[in-house]
Amino acid sequence: MYADPGAKPLAGKIALVTGASRGVGRGIARGLGEAGATVWVTGRTVQRGPAPEPGTVESVAAEVDALGGRGIAVRCDHGRDDEIAALFARIEAETGRLDVLVNNAHSGVNEMAEAVDRRFWELEPEDWDRMNAVGLRGHYVASVHAARIMVRQRSGLIVNISSFGSIAYLFDVAYGVGKAALDRLTSDMAIELKRDGVAVVSLWPGLVRTELTERIIQEATPGYRRIYEAYGETTAITGRAAAALAAQPDILRRTGRVMIAAEVMRRAGMRDEAGRKPCSPRSLTTFARALLPGRSQRLAVLVPHVNLPLPVAGWIVRKFSEILKRSGYRVPGRATG
Repeated sequence: MYADPGAKPLAGKIALVTGASRGVGRGIARGLGEAGATVWVTGRTVQRGPAPEPGTVESVAAEVDALGGRGIAVRCDHGRDDEIAALFARIEAETGRLDVLVNNAHSGVNEMAEAVDRRFWELEPEDWDRMNAVGLRGHYVASVHAARIMVRQRSGLIVNISSFGSIAYLFDVAYGVGKAALDRLTSDMAIELKRDGVAVVSLWPGLVRTELTERIIQEATPGYRRIYEAYGETTAITGRAAAALAAQPDILRRTGRVMIAAEVMRRAGMRDEAGRKPCSPRSLTTFARALLPGRSQRLAVLVPHVNLPLPVAGWIVRKFSEILKRSGYRVPGRATG
């Protein structure tokens, strides 16, 4: 991860990751834990027995402990203002500060996956609320509470987990509008918070290999599987990118910006679990992997590592979404929490 394996650049820092019981949120909590932070891990899925169960906030908190940080598990429904307020009140009462908030919680993901081949007028308007009540409004509410703490201490970082879907059609209308609004939330909050020493950034993961996408790939078309193999990245990429941003002493110079997780890691000189420098989803190398069939994908390493302009990357995202819709998959089973 770091040039010095024993480095803990976030030792003594207090972080909160919302929606961290699985997927990207789990990867972010782990990344911050690797860097030595105390990480408050929230989500709706909690253990049912005496031992931490996989996919629960308790299990992720235990992973944070094992990685050298300190994990604190809290059940919180980020669609409820009262539960969000109680969470921040507890953090302030027990720690007296908050250095990093990562807004990651999202609702309606399973419904979005199951309805990927339907258009917005074929869905109920309530699907908009399931998609954006947590993933947009909930982030705003959490940011309000975080800002009140961070402004008083005149330091802090808010990271909004957004998506390439904010610049190009991806999945469905409600998803894209929510992500575009989240990036605008980032830029506007940054303007009002900068003079108080608080930074806000949007962080875009690539096509992340999560529990959900791994189930989806089982029923996907060959075209989608090839894109998935080329573009798929582990949750550690986003997690370590978030940790790198939190450790930057000059992060305020980057406030209000959109950043791509793999690019943040490369600039920080960090590597993934396999010891490799990650390729950006918009790099020519990644694009070549998606286009080249079979064994020919090995030739992608000969392609220069040049990042395509975002409008070109947006076109690729839209094409990916079209392939996804044509596949007409259904998610086997449904995750809870």
